[in-house]
Amino acid sequence: MKSTQVRQDSDTLAEIAVRGLQERKGQDIVVLNLKELKNAVADYFVICSASSDTQLDALARSVEEEVEKVTGQAPWQSEGRTNREWVLLDYVDVVVHVFLRDRRQFYALEELWGDAKITYVEDTADVARH
Repeated sequence: MKSTQVRQDSDTLAEIAVRGLQERKGQDIVVLNLKELKNAVADYFVICSASSDTQLDALARSVEEEVEKVTGQAPWQSEGRTNREWVLLDYVDVVVHVFLRDRRQFYALEELWGDAKITYVEDTADVARH
């Protein structure tokens, strides 16, 4: 039986995840490129803030739907849906973190991985205003 799943490179997968977050108006989206870091657990972390637990769930579902639609992949692992403060979607080479704003500040992943190349994604609301 032949699989319909298409293996995407981590660059493309990170872009697809960002698109999924933008679909549901994710806030303060950043992409941490971890490729050059020794002992990094993935190629990319994609991090986003949600304004409510409802939006947190919608953002996570949007990423899953977008990745599934384009690549046929489901997350290798998904955690945090029950506590509704931080959802982690692990696609092995790309790990997506969706936080409630105060949880994001508390865990400060951008600071933990401060040596990573960080790309700040412009909020879709800001793009629409320009």
